[in-house]
Amino acid sequence: MLWADRIAGEIRDTHTPRDGKTFLIRDEKTLSGRVHVGSMRGVAVHGIIAEILGEYGIPNEYRYELNDFDPFDSVPSYLDADIFREHLGKPLYAVPSPEPGFANYAEYFGAEFAAVHKNAGFAPTYYRATEYYRSGKMDALVKIALERAADVRRILKEVSGSEKDESWLPVSVVCENCGKMMTTRAYEYDGETVGYSCDGNPDGVQSCGHTGRVAPWKGAAKLFWKVDWAAKWIAVGVDVEGGGKDHSTKGGSRDVANHICREVFGQEPPFDIPYEFFLVGGKKMSSSKGRGSSAKDISDLFPPQIFRLALIGKDIREQVDVDPAGESVPRLYDWYDELGNGVREGKADDYSRLFALCELPENRAALSAPWQMRFREVAFIVQMPHLSLIEEAAKVKGSVLSEDEWTALDERARYAKYWLTTYAPEEFKYELQEEMPDVALSDAQKKALTSLAGYLEVERTGEELHARLHEMKTEVPIAPKDLFQALYRIFLNRDSGPKAGWFLAGLSRDFVVARLHEAAL
Repeated sequence: MLWADRIAGEIRDTHTPRDGKTFLIRDEKTLSGRVHVGSMRGVAVHGIIAEILGEYGIPNEYRYELNDFDPFDSVPSYLDADIFREHLGKPLYAVPSPEPGFANYAEYFGAEFAAVHKNAGFAPTYYRATEYYRSGKMDALVKIALERAADVRRILKEVSGSEKDESWLPVSVVCENCGKMMTTRAYEYDGETVGYSCDGNPDGVQSCGHTGRVAPWKGAAKLFWKVDWAAKWIAVGVDVEGGGKDHSTKGGSRDVANHICREVFGQEPPFDIPYEFFLVGGKKMSSSKGRGSSAKDISDLFPPQIFRLALIGKDIREQVDVDPAGESVPRLYDWYDELGNGVREGKADDYSRLFALCELPENRAALSAPWQMRFREVAFIVQMPHLSLIEEAAKVKGSVLSEDEWTALDERARYAKYWLTTYAPEEFKYELQEEMPDVALSDAQKKALTSLAGYLEVERTGEELHARLHEMKTEVPIAPKDLFQALYRIFLNRDSGPKAGWFLAGLSRDFVVARLHEAAL
């Protein structure tokens, strides 16, 4: 059973919605910059659970918070520091958009991230953190947290080992003078207002020195992260919410939030779904630091079905690692094709179930699995102007392509061309050499090339050439590596390449024979 079916089944069988009617599934992302693709795993985990509960006929809503009320704590490397440095420490909603047409910084980056959700087939209901704070929906919870600040401090110490002094309050005030929240320190709650001073200097962010008192309601202040998380579960009415494994460790953010939810707010936390990281090239990414690949960057590499496979294909207890400049891109396409082959063969198992879940929900009822040419072969052929992709695909398939197969091939070719021009390593880039490269060949290599030229006196298929190349290792004799290296050198001026038999069969026979003879001189 796939992890998603297992978890959705557990929710169905063991839990009841808080309101007795509809399961509320929630996730969020702080919009501190271009959102890295790692955050898409949470989007997909919650989204696929919502889809499966829907298949069961269980009412549910997937709600996603675009968090615009955390502090702007660093200027990403891809933005002009001279322009944005003055806004450090302010709430994200108060930082200007990098481009015209958006209300603020958070809206700009939120729009890009939401577009990736849509392209991948996930359609949560969006809301902003400021909507809950400014509307007063968080006020009662802020009040409880302030009244029970001593309990919050105790929980932080007991659960995570974080010690706060007795004056510490679990809110971050927005300074009335400079508009920053990262530099303020709240203290002395009197039931209506908190005292605060804007005298902090975290990470070099300049404070203004203002002191005063403010009523911490309707967005004048925000709860700190772990308290805020627990409070939102109650304010939003969350039934299901997971998080990355870094949050789910003992003493981590989820552990702290669970204790606060129970001991301070008096409610049970939502059903948890801890999941492993989505890495890029073996590294965890950071939006605010500008490191790693954004969700948009990675989603642009794949059709929606294959991007969904990257997000949901592995068990959530396993890491996902995609390196756009490595082998993982063609391997993902191969994995998808393997699932499609199983569907065409009529296999009804976890693989066919995964293939179905990779399809966009609106297309799932009419699910089909057309034959597909391997991504590696497509990526090679689109670089060879003398080859017709549809003709070569028909040769590999052994029959004419159907309309669906041609549509799938055309789509794959577009993505292959994009990958080749953006991330593909040099080993996947080929250029047919019009002139004979300067290459030194051994006597055994020259003898093998002469023999191959004789074999090509008549037209040969790729399969025949493939078999002949492997026969020659004993007839010449020659090591296969030396033979293939000679072929790739004289035609592509490199040491490796595509399957040699099919590659040679796709070229003009006269051109191949002439080049073989020239190289053997």
